[in-house]
Amino acid sequence: MSESQHRRAAPRGLHVEAQTPLPTRHGSFEVYVFRYDDDPEKEHVAIVSGALRGASDVPVRIHSECLTSEVLGSLKCDCREQLEFALGYIAHQAPGVVLYLRQEGRGIGLSNKIRAYALQAQGVDTVDANRQLGLPDDARRYDCAAAMLEHLGVRSVQLLTNNPDKVAALRSLGVVVRGRVPVLIEPNVHSRGYLQTKVVRMNHSLPQVAGQWGDAE
Repeated sequence: MSESQHRRAAPRGLHVEAQTPLPTRHGSFEVYVFRYDDDPEKEHVAIVSGALRGASDVPVRIHSECLTSEVLGSLKCDCREQLEFALGYIAHQAPGVVLYLRQEGRGIGLSNKIRAYALQAQGVDTVDANRQLGLPDDARRYDCAAAMLEHLGVRSVQLLTNNPDKVAALRSLGVVVRGRVPVLIEPNVHSRGYLQTKVVRMNHSLPQVAGQWGDAE
């Protein structure tokens, strides 16, 4: 199918900008680049394994960009490890897809994320750091992700996430979420406090962190 045909088939507000096969160390994928009218400056990516159209119970990871972890190798979070887990998972459980959304820092942007990190270095947790900056706890949106799944022909999903609120958000947008697949990464000394905050204050399901509370610094 040509790029122009993809454009005509896309849901309203969603535009397919480019598409190509891409070999990676996790496997071979089909990669799509999308723009969404509500935020046209950002390019979002769908990394597809196998034939998605008409498929049910598709493993899906909706992953928000984290430059500090994925590019700089920051140990303050588990984002890079979650992304790599998801890519390996869909490569072996095809069909599947990772939707990579360009919403750094839970949607607050890179500059504000670094400002929040500076506050965290003074002992403030991630939630209160955002609030001190006058920002929401989580500014991410998933309407573009729902449109991408519609365009790719996914009928229902198994969501790779530790965040039940993300399941609820997608269901509110009409995505049929049949279940949740945990993405459990072993915490390190730098990420443990952040992940504990996710459990206590952000409703994440992270049993590997909860079990280590007594060891936390």
